[in-house]
Amino acid sequence: MISDNVHMPTSEATDVPPAAWHALTTSDVAQQLTVDPRAGLCADEVARRRSTYGLNAIQEHRARSPWRMLLDQFTDVMILVLIAAAIISGMIGEPPDAIAIMVIVLLNGAIGFIQEYRAERAVAALKLLAALNAKVLREGKQATILAAQLVPGDVVVLEAGDGVPADMRLMEAVQLKVEEAALTGESVPVDKQARSLTEVQLPLGDRLNMAYKGTLVTYGRGAGLVVAIGMHTELGKIAALLREEEEVKTPLQKRLAQFGQWLALAALAICAIVFLVGVLRGESVILMFLTAVSLAVAAIPEALPAVVTVALARGARKMVKKQALIRRLPAVETLGSVTYICSDKTGTLTQNKMQVEQVAVAGQLAARVPRVGERGEAGRLFGQALALSNDAVHQDNDRVLGDPTEVALYVAARQAGYDKERLQIASPRLAELPFDSDRKCMTTFHGEGPGIVAFTKGAPERVVGLCETIHDGTGRVSLKQDVVLDQAERMAAEGLRVLAVAFRQWPAVPSELSAEQVERDLVFLGLVGLLDPPRPEVHEAVKFCQAAGITPVMITGDHPATARAIAKRLGIMSSDDVVMTGEELARLPLENFVEQVEQIRVYARVAPEQKIKIVKALQDKGEFVAMTGDGVNDAPALKRADIGIAMGVTGTDVARESSHMILLDDNFASIVSAVREGRRIFDNIRRFIKYTMTSNAGEIWTIFLAPFLGLPIPLLPIHILWINLVTDGLPGLALAAEPEERGLMQRPPRPPNESIFARGMWQDIIWVGLLMGGVSLLTQAWAYRSGHAHWQTMVLTVLTLSQMGNVLAIRSERESFFTLGPLTNRPLLAAVLLAFALQMGTIYIPALNPIFKTEPLDLDELLLCLVLSSVVFLGVELQKWMIRHGWLMRA
Repeated sequence: MISDNVHMPTSEATDVPPAAWHALTTSDVAQQLTVDPRAGLCADEVARRRSTYGLNAIQEHRARSPWRMLLDQFTDVMILVLIAAAIISGMIGEPPDAIAIMVIVLLNGAIGFIQEYRAERAVAALKLLAALNAKVLREGKQATILAAQLVPGDVVVLEAGDGVPADMRLMEAVQLKVEEAALTGESVPVDKQARSLTEVQLPLGDRLNMAYKGTLVTYGRGAGLVVAIGMHTELGKIAALLREEEEVKTPLQKRLAQFGQWLALAALAICAIVFLVGVLRGESVILMFLTAVSLAVAAIPEALPAVVTVALARGARKMVKKQALIRRLPAVETLGSVTYICSDKTGTLTQNKMQVEQVAVAGQLAARVPRVGERGEAGRLFGQALALSNDAVHQDNDRVLGDPTEVALYVAARQAGYDKERLQIASPRLAELPFDSDRKCMTTFHGEGPGIVAFTKGAPERVVGLCETIHDGTGRVSLKQDVVLDQAERMAAEGLRVLAVAFRQWPAVPSELSAEQVERDLVFLGLVGLLDPPRPEVHEAVKFCQAAGITPVMITGDHPATARAIAKRLGIMSSDDVVMTGEELARLPLENFVEQVEQIRVYARVAPEQKIKIVKALQDKGEFVAMTGDGVNDAPALKRADIGIAMGVTGTDVARESSHMILLDDNFASIVSAVREGRRIFDNIRRFIKYTMTSNAGEIWTIFLAPFLGLPIPLLPIHILWINLVTDGLPGLALAAEPEERGLMQRPPRPPNESIFARGMWQDIIWVGLLMGGVSLLTQAWAYRSGHAHWQTMVLTVLTLSQMGNVLAIRSERESFFTLGPLTNRPLLAAVLLAFALQMGTIYIPALNPIFKTEPLDLDELLLCLVLSSVVFLGVELQKWMIRHGWLMRA
């Protein structure tokens, strides 16, 4: 039966249908769409509308070709500098160096290409959510067609198990329930109705007479008029947001891009200065050109992309063991910079299943259903009502299937000793009045001895009004309805979904099964409050985030009271904090919202575009934002956030494809492990940059200052390239394996706009570089003026081994190398020993002497080099000692 007395329309369909379909009667909707809902559209009209509106499909944006994606990987400043370095290395006769640089560049480009190619699948995944087929009424006959062939005005029939194929205004809803979690975040199926709603501005979750594309019918049946198809559906609007939303670069990408630009300018300046100074001193133009170019190549840490990739890849492998799958490697480090985590509620902070949280039986509150024998006859009847007046089904594999609310009641009753399968043998269901959204309750009849007992459960305001008495455990007494309703309101204020339970005894099943005859003169039994409970481990995870300077924020499509209850339990918000709804957010001017955004901890009933607005507002305030979620409605915000974290178990394909990271166990607490790993990785990348720039600075100071001290050029181009090769590669990669420092998670997040050279790093690069250069120049001055023929080899050895001492000392900002121990980073120890062996090989293997322009050192010369090269190690260790004792402050 179709509600609102729909009649045959007489006017043509408007080109721009009204947006608030839920506020119109079905008669008005049919008239706007020019369709007779009893017969549907004719073939000619379908063809005309299809030519006007197109197919009911999610449009994909024009994707870049694979070749374009690949070429775009080589437009970064750092990559261009490395390509230039490779070309120059080849020009000056160093093909091994050129090949090594190009391999690193190509590897980096390949990884970026693979990541970006996979990301392009996000919008494509949206298409899979659309129903493949639809049951439609056309020309008076029902037919099954491809959902893509639907047009506005089509009459679609819905049954349990169907995917909703388009946005529809329901005309008929018989016990119809629709699962909308993927679109709205609502944790339980929504009871639908066909009546028009009076309020025009309603969030999606409250439009009870609408069904939306991409959602799922879980119970009942219905019919509706198609009001939007394809990209005009709510699902299509999300696809458009996802397509238009640009992905934000990670903190690491931003910092490395800035570093690359700075380094490119520095390299050019070095080339020019060294070349001009040398030529002005009378050196050979060709020699100075080669020296300047070699020094510029050495100044560029070509191992940096490899070190970053290795560090991130190692972190990604470790995080998989902790149930966090990284889709894009930079995301490993990004969590170390995050200042806000905006989390979806359902399935992320909660268990995504309903559970009985509170009951009120015989006037007494409790956290569980009374066990058999507790609270007398009232307790027994209450437990039997939950078990028997229930359509949930228990399977052999110990799974319970059915509506989430009914499953929760079934489980709670069974835990209290009321087993449905056993009870229904003695008290089989004989008749029923199914749940109806108008009545807001259901009644079932069961045999009980010689008579019949009828159990009624439903909305408190409905059921309480049908009762005159209450069972207090020993017998029936007069019911004070206002007291019970006040109790129900208090439970609802705690975020619980409250149901009331009553009963009535009959001598036999009534001959007339109507609500008016059956659902009256009931005896009230009690209230039951249900909630999708928080995950038990999330409370500690929230505390851990807050201790680490990270602010958790809940963003959900659920009811404000439910959101508040969960947030307070988890410690996300306090009693004084307010919940901002999507409606309030829509009314709030942008500038006012930006001012308030850092004070809001919970958002409820928000639309997908509002999630993006929240993320953008936080980013505009200088915050780095992580967004967790599992639904289609989360996908645009996941893509926009600095790091998007999707749920692996309950998450949709769209959410996963739009994310940077996937939690394989859907456990919010797993993010804590990712934060820890991200901070460790950034520390190690920063160590490498500090190490390589300090070493490069030592080389630059050595060559740049020598002429001003009256000394010849201390190193040949081959020497510079050799130092660069042996010191930057393996030792730098080994730094990626450095364990985390103590107190890592007690530090606040790094400021998002903080330079990679902050916290004393650039000062260290200068003074340690000067110390390294000074020791090398001291070696040159003494050996050259003392007549040592091997003075150039001595400078090469001191400079090379000084860098090895530097890498050992640089492992920690505070802790001594001897406290850390040499075996806590075995790869680094092996890399240092290998570099030492290679350096000795260039000195003492005769075949290598002409290649590297070296000469064997005497024992006293070698011992002197070893002593002088330890000065840098001791100097850095002294600095750390001063930091530990408070003589030198570091952030």
